[in-house]
Order: sequence, then C-alpha cells, then structure tokens
Amino acid sequence: MRWIFISMLFVILCFSCKETDKDLIIKLVNEWEGKEILIPSQTLFISYGDSLIPKDRSHKDYTVITYVDSIGCISCKLQLNKWKEFMYELDSIAKNNISYLFIFHPKKRDNKELIDLLKRTHFIYPVCIDESDSINKLNHFPSDIMFQTFLVNNDNKVIAIGNPIHNPKIKELYKNIISGNDIFDEEQETTVIFDNYLDMGTFDWKKEQMKESVLQNSGRNLLVVEGVSTSCGCITVEYLKEPIRPGQKLNLRIKYKAEHPGHFDKMVIICCNAEGSPFRLKISGNAK
Repeated sequence: MRWIFISMLFVILCFSCKETDKDLIIKLVNEWEGKEILIPSQTLFISYGDSLIPKDRSHKDYTVITYVDSIGCISCKLQLNKWKEFMYELDSIAKNNISYLFIFHPKKRDNKELIDLLKRTHFIYPVCIDESDSINKLNHFPSDIMFQTFLVNNDNKVIAIGNPIHNPKIKELYKNIISGNDIFDEEQETTVIFDNYLDMGTFDWKKEQMKESVLQNSGRNLLVVEGVSTSCGCITVEYLKEPIRPGQKLNLRIKYKAEHPGHFDKMVIICCNAEGSPFRLKISGNAK
C-alpha cells in the first residue's frame, strides 16, 4: 500500500505551490495512510432513491467514504450530479466491486433542505445524516473539503485520500487504483499568467451576469485544462476544451445566476498541467 501513498503524495503535491501547504499535505497523508475509518455498527444509512441499502459491504474490495461538514453551503459542496457521474464511471470499472457511503453533518436549519435535495435527485447511495457529528468525532476527519473523501479497502483502511470531484488528478488516481492501471501519467508542465480575482460588479439579480477571466500560457509546453469545478451550482464556466499553445490565452466565460439579491463570494477551481495548479479564482459581486 505504501507505493500508492507515495504516488498520491506526488499527485497532490503537484497541485500545491506553497511550501507550507506541501508540509501540511505530507503530514496529512502520512497520518491517514492505512488508518481505519471507524463507523459504529448501529449507524443508520438511508437511500433517498429507489434502491435498498446492502447490509454487508465486506464482499466489496473498495468503498468510497465522503464526509460533508456543516461549514458553508452543503448543497454547494455536494455537487451531486458530478458525484453521480463519477460513481457511474467507477461502477463500470469496478464491476459491482465498490460501495459508497456519504456522511453528512448539516446545520439543523439545513436538514430539511438536504433531505429534499436528496429525494429530488433520487440519490440512491447510502447516506447517514449525523446530526451529532459522532462519526467525525470518532475519526477526526480533516477540516479541508479537499481531504474529506477516502478510498478504503474491505477492512475500512485508507488506501487513498482526496476529493475526486474537486481534483481531477485524484479522480484519475482512484480510477487507476481500482482498475489496476499505472498510477503515474507522465505529463509536461507549463506556466501560466493568471489573475486570481474576478469582480462581477453590480447587476440586476434577476438577470444572468457574465464576465471573462484569462489564463495565459507563459511556458514552453501546451497548456491543458483538466477540469474546472465551482463552489456553487449558480456558477457555470465555459471555455475552449483544446490545448493552448505557448503565448496564447484561454478565455474563461464565468456566468453567475443569482438565486436571490445580495453580495456574494464564490470560488472557481481550475486544474491544469501548469506549475501551481489548481488555481483558485475568487469571484465576488453584488446582485441587486
């Protein structure tokens, strides 16, 4: 298992540019290597779709365990459609040899909204709404959303850690581990010029607002955007899904559709083959 964690460290560290971040990541990964995630036998998991919850996961080689805390907007964190797409991919690779557990600790006022969302999307995967946060208190999950998802073996011991929805490299790592493919995928890096803040201005909240952000390839190799994720479903990002030659620019069309009037601060995460990736684009504005 050690070689998997070494590979995972390589993948995650390539996405971090600060030395302090790298030190924390190394400590975090070393702490969780081979650690057993404890889930009390009396824990109740419910499906909000049409499927029944299997009582025994011991015959599955792998389980993906995801914890979502009460900090921030849970519905924004969930990205349910992306999770469904990812789990469909894993199911096709693992051939019914993988299970999923979702552990939510919502604020009391968000409970009904969360349950309504799960029902509305016919979420068939096992969900535990842990109001007392007992499972987190037992395991002390990381506070960073990027490290609140785990791939475990049939002994519930951690094989890999990282959020596959927000980090496409982690997504590929999970798929490679499960399929038995090579972990490393050689890829030439480049450098970019990028402004990490975008002001959407003041606008009518009933109308969609669009602004552009630019990613310029300042290196010698092709720039390849591997994935873009957002902190909220109210933000969409459109861009040319082709490699960008050295010296050329990639325009990111950022669209925001407000659900209600007010000031907002959102985040877009851009993962690419550039030094310092992933890049976090902070977005703010006033919808009036």
